[in-house]
Amino acid sequence: MLMIGRFNRLWGCLGAAALIATTACQPLLSSVSDGTNQEYQVRAIASGLDHPWSMAWLPDGSLLITERPGSLSHWQNDQLIPISGVPPVLAQGQGGLLDVAIHPQFAENRWVYFTYAAGNPNANHTQVARAQLEGNALSNWEIIFSVSPQKQGTQHFGSRLLWLPDGTLLISIGDGGNPPLELEGALIRQQAQKTDSNLGKVIRLNADGSVPVNNPVIAEQGVSALWTYGHRNIQGLAYDAVNQQVWATEHGARGGDELNLLTSGKNYGWPLVSHSREYHVDRLVSQIQSQPGMVDPSIVWTPSIAPSGLAVYSGNTFPEWQGNLFAGALVNQEIRRIRVTPDGNAIETEAIPIGQRVRDIRQGPDGNLYVLTDEDNGQLLVIEPKN
Repeated sequence: MLMIGRFNRLWGCLGAAALIATTACQPLLSSVSDGTNQEYQVRAIASGLDHPWSMAWLPDGSLLITERPGSLSHWQNDQLIPISGVPPVLAQGQGGLLDVAIHPQFAENRWVYFTYAAGNPNANHTQVARAQLEGNALSNWEIIFSVSPQKQGTQHFGSRLLWLPDGTLLISIGDGGNPPLELEGALIRQQAQKTDSNLGKVIRLNADGSVPVNNPVIAEQGVSALWTYGHRNIQGLAYDAVNQQVWATEHGARGGDELNLLTSGKNYGWPLVSHSREYHVDRLVSQIQSQPGMVDPSIVWTPSIAPSGLAVYSGNTFPEWQGNLFAGALVNQEIRRIRVTPDGNAIETEAIPIGQRVRDIRQGPDGNLYVLTDEDNGQLLVIEPKN
């Protein structure tokens, strides 16, 4: 697959999305409102992946790729090599092998971190584990965190991993599922507001799974693993090193997807405050869209784009993109580019058509952007300067 084009205003090239598997998207001559006029091409560099979910770059420039049914692959020298040592996962519904991230000192300790769904459809949770990679095999698999409480159903596990500069690890955890699923006598989504529950939270841990002593004090719980709360299902986490900011993209229900700027200890409202509509009846989840003490989203997407994967661009290959956010969209089968103004406002600028469900997006060491498509025959794509 090869698509060639120039970034255009939002929706400018979407009409060609269905054609990109067999033909090229012709260069668009109009420029975006902020003056960006960078030419690019989208090229498939690997295929045959079974619903790939996440990727992580190794120091040698090769790539680890998770596949939701439970496989881990090593992309090296244009080949996909299976990695052994991944234990069984709950690969039903939205569950499976999810995110992967390498330890900041991977070259010395070889630790690779994972999130995945564990258990069975009637009793399950998200787990965080690490293992050491030697060659193409994992060893010393160690569970460092298990989400509590357990739940039923196979929805809303999260889960993204993000290292912070201080060496601590953020983990996004979903709220557990949609109505009519209940837990502890109430709709399970109410767990997102319960400070004695890990569901609907962002967790912060040390590399060994212990709780940092400087985690925020939330409600009466004191210091715990919780870092932020009031989330539905975050599947995009990225760190802006220049501005020292953590950004997240979060699934709404019917509409109400969000881009949020995360701050330690804050409440992001779900489900008390939301722009979402219910799936089972045509009404808002909440009549309240903003409330004191709860953080408003930077962007709301209605109708839903189903955001998954998020990157902050810091490379030199596309200098006009520096500081921009790139958010994958499963439903729209595209990538949204978002510019953040000096005063912190997020402005959606344009869409990059992909024509497949975008599950993850990362910046590579070469300054290009790399994309995973969540399909039976999933692909690894590269967004690079036009030849």
